[in-house]
Amino acid sequence: MSNHTTDAPDERRIVDDESARRYELFVGDDRVGYSAYRREPGRVTFTHTVVDPAFEGHGYGSAIARAVVADAVERGETIIPRCPFIRSWLEKHPDAATGIEWPDAP
Repeated sequence: MSNHTTDAPDERRIVDDESARRYELFVGDDRVGYSAYRREPGRVTFTHTVVDPAFEGHGYGSAIARAVVADAVERGETIIPRCPFIRSWLEKHPDAATGIEWPDAP
């Protein structure tokens, strides 16, 4: 991940890098974080979410969570939140998704 900040406006975009099996959040040209997943027909398991320490404290983790959950809902997938961050975000935003298969607490 990049270790520098951008002077550009907060241009956020999420890219689903299917070959790496992760959604990546870019701000300008900087990749600031990602959420890794495993996908099988009708299901997506979120396994790990990372925000580069240089970008922490700006809500980027929540932006990733919001985007990946919305994409899973749009695809009609059951969400399995094995990633503690995604799990916590879903617990705080219970209306964001239905069709959640809650794994045992980590």
